[in-house]
Amino acid sequence: MTEEPVVAEGLGRRYGERLWALRDVSLAVPAGRFVAVMGATGSGKSTLLHCLAGLDRPTAGRVRLAGRDITRLREAALTRLRRDRVGFVFQSYNLLSTLTVAGNVLLPTRLGGPRVSGGDLEAVLGAVGLDGLGGRPVGELSGGQRQRVAVARALVTEPALLLADEPTGNLDSRATEDVLAIFDELSAAGRTIVVITHEVEVGNRASRLVRLRDGAVVADDRQDARVPA
Repeated sequence: MTEEPVVAEGLGRRYGERLWALRDVSLAVPAGRFVAVMGATGSGKSTLLHCLAGLDRPTAGRVRLAGRDITRLREAALTRLRRDRVGFVFQSYNLLSTLTVAGNVLLPTRLGGPRVSGGDLEAVLGAVGLDGLGGRPVGELSGGQRQRVAVARALVTEPALLLADEPTGNLDSRATEDVLAIFDELSAAGRTIVVITHEVEVGNRASRLVRLRDGAVVADDRQDARVPA
């Protein structure tokens, strides 16, 4: 049986003495799924993402990432696993304006990640619709194009899991559709994607929708997600 890219079991995260941001959350994401996690502000969705990625340590429960229990890993080993096996996409792009498109996409390799050939770079740029734009400064790009650069950077090291935190939050409707189409194609090709979002449109496109309220899972649609407008 193939190990799911990410599994949370009985996950809890407490801040201070009484504030539980997560309460007994269990979630297993099979390979090739596009999962959306939705909830109001303060529902715990960003905390869940941070725990799944090993950016935050849970107070209770455990997380297995690419088959390894990251709650037991030392920081150096966790950093290597996260660098090599997880791709991140953020709402604010997190690009370096002094670098070109290619320079930004290749940043993970310059930080010690797996090496990437020129052919692999061109392939990932083509996959997100940025063919021929590798030499362009990112400051000349639209918001939608910049988010495509962020997606390409997340994918260039062939991660087991792509985690996205409000990736369409700063985009207009057309650019949002472009990014969601990329996620659809990646999922169809076997990529595993977990997206934190408050946008109904994103939830509607996911193959699975998880809803959080007050730190707990209140709904988990394992079929085609459809959210009423």
